[in-house]
Amino acid sequence: MRPKARDGRSALARETPGEAIVQASGLSGVVGYALIDVASGQILEERVSSAALPPASVAKAMTALYALESLGAEHRFATRVLATGGVSNGVVQGDLILAGGGDPTLDTNAMAVLAQRLKSAGVREVRGEFKVWGGALPYRRVIDKSQPEHVGYNPSISGLNLNFNRVHFDWKRASGKWRITMDARSDRYRPDVRIARMSIAQRNVPVYAYRDAGSHDVWTVASGALGNGGARWLPVRKPELYAGEVFQSFARSEGIMLKPPKIMRAAPLGSELARIVSEPLDVLARDMLKFSTNLTAEVLGLAATAKRKGRAASLNSSAAEMTNWAKARFGMARITRFVDHSGLGDASRVTALDMAKALRASARIRPILKDIKMRDERGREIKGLPQDVRAKTGTLNFVSSLAGFTRGPDGRDLAFAMFMADTSRRRAIAKADRERPAGGRSYNRAAKALQQRLLQRWGRVYRAT
Repeated sequence: MRPKARDGRSALARETPGEAIVQASGLSGVVGYALIDVASGQILEERVSSAALPPASVAKAMTALYALESLGAEHRFATRVLATGGVSNGVVQGDLILAGGGDPTLDTNAMAVLAQRLKSAGVREVRGEFKVWGGALPYRRVIDKSQPEHVGYNPSISGLNLNFNRVHFDWKRASGKWRITMDARSDRYRPDVRIARMSIAQRNVPVYAYRDAGSHDVWTVASGALGNGGARWLPVRKPELYAGEVFQSFARSEGIMLKPPKIMRAAPLGSELARIVSEPLDVLARDMLKFSTNLTAEVLGLAATAKRKGRAASLNSSAAEMTNWAKARFGMARITRFVDHSGLGDASRVTALDMAKALRASARIRPILKDIKMRDERGREIKGLPQDVRAKTGTLNFVSSLAGFTRGPDGRDLAFAMFMADTSRRRAIAKADRERPAGGRSYNRAAKALQQRLLQRWGRVYRAT
């Protein structure tokens, strides 16, 4: 057999150009990306990299950097139980206060432990009121006003949060009747709650409707959408009272009877009886980047701003402070804008080049980014591919983003950012259709497939020399 002549072209020349890959994808809107060598800072590839586009949840990578630099990796959030008027023979003479410190991961299990610690401190009775305080961070009813009312990823924000400010709605049908529950469940407990109430309405749409009843949240659900049973998490709009009700339930199980919780506005004073603290900040940031929890991102950003400038007046002002920090820290373009810390708001704008440069300058974030598997055109994982990708994903309707690091078997580190958005199609979505708009899933699938093709191309082309 005659030997084949060796192709003398470089690996880059032999590969399909990135532009051709983008064009072949047929993805509508704008596709911008940038690829940078971490060691040298050389820009290896870019396409429309100066277009300012919505980063979606890639914004959480910036929030993680902002929080880690401002608060430190060992920072922990504390939730405390305080007493006014002193304690005599196990009796709190004044009020008992559940004081939030902003912990975004406080859950029902932790509330049970906190009640046990209160009993272990010798408390058996409270003569005064039971008060709850969430003023460590500014309250916000929803993260993004443009989102549907019922989606669990758009909860309220407070300094006192429980279960990511979500309540569990469960329904079952038996003998022609519905059984519905609203509870603050965990893997160990299922305390019922009255702060969020549900009833079934004889209708088909809308599926959920919400009304603020002052002292509690009122939900209705369409009977035509229930089927035989199911469950989902709904957002809580009164987080302090929600946490207070659950703590009251656990205190009662420990023999400590508390009056219904009341919100207090002024910063609490009193002797500390019990506390529970969160995991350190680097763990919270890692989990936030892995699971893309919006509440965690907002709390970390607000807490970072409070450390730097004092308690922010609002989420918007805190996001503006992070914007100013990003511009000063990484030299980001003037058009850069963050409207929140989670990326849920689509008015945020970042360029792919600025994001890639920021990651390159902050390579310490690499270990806490999510491991991204390489997949073929059918979405199946490609086993044995010698390419390690650690990145943050981002998804909104008609917006898809990915930013992080890719490393080949030769150890060469590359920082990248890809932003893809069809903002015209996104603006055209009616509010009633914003949870699952027509064409949204197919756009997202096409965008993720394009991201995979670009990543795999870069893994083949760029090797250490």
